[in-house]
Amino acid sequence: MDLEAIKIEIGKVLRGKDEVINYSLICLLSGGHLLLEDIPGVGKTTLALAMAKVLGLSFARVQFTSDLLPSDIIGVSVYDQSKKSFVFKRGPIFNNLILADEINRSTPKTQSALLEAMAEGKVSADGITHELPRPFFVIATQNPVEQHGTYPLPESQLDRFSMRLNLGYPDQETEAQILRGENPLEKVERLKPAVKVHELISVMDSIKRFYVSPEVAQLVVSLAHATRQNPKVLLGVSTRGLIHLVSCAKAMAYTKERDFLVPEDVLELAPLCLSHRIITRSGESSEAIIRGIVEDLRAMLKI
Repeated sequence: MDLEAIKIEIGKVLRGKDEVINYSLICLLSGGHLLLEDIPGVGKTTLALAMAKVLGLSFARVQFTSDLLPSDIIGVSVYDQSKKSFVFKRGPIFNNLILADEINRSTPKTQSALLEAMAEGKVSADGITHELPRPFFVIATQNPVEQHGTYPLPESQLDRFSMRLNLGYPDQETEAQILRGENPLEKVERLKPAVKVHELISVMDSIKRFYVSPEVAQLVVSLAHATRQNPKVLLGVSTRGLIHLVSCAKAMAYTKERDFLVPEDVLELAPLCLSHRIITRSGESSEAIIRGIVEDLRAMLKI
């Protein structure tokens, strides 16, 4: 699979965000899900649309609102007069890539319906289990500034996301280029698929088998232990969080043409994979705490 071709194609509509594109692809290849936390209008929707187009994935955007019901996502059984029986009409969740826009604006019941699908890779309706397509990748967005009328995700649900990213504003030169060109959303339609879906699935399956040495495993455990013992942290990283971190580190190793992990893979991804999984005391920045722990480990290991 030509990762560079994929990144270049997505970069045509998301200028100046090479690092975000790279991490988003790592998250997808790991088999996890992505939380984009940023203000409106910085390219979150463009990123999701471009990834779906370039990776050849089916796509659905769900605008989360306070009146959205679980059946609006999963689907509903309707009576078919010709068949004289109920037929299940699939909802938007039966797509490869789901953009859950402003997920914190829907009720906890609806949030849970999506997050259950993220964890299980399947949904149940009327007592029947339906498998979701592969790959299945959720990009959820939320605005960290405007909290009026929102239902913040609890820690148990945040823990379902492998990675949390923010896009941030583009630099001045890039922003000027965007203004001189056409609307990025219109350019998405002209992007070309750079990989076949079956090839993408094959790569994801191979990544799961990458080797994790005892030394790297111990480093990951040391990271978790440091969060649990830190006086600024009320609740440390869970074991599930460590599993997601290792999965993302395996995907990063693939992007660097390796089939084994090195400590740098784990340390680079730790702030992105762990900062949303801890609860801090008295308003401390969770990302700053994780970065501090990473720097302490770098110094100790002389990396």
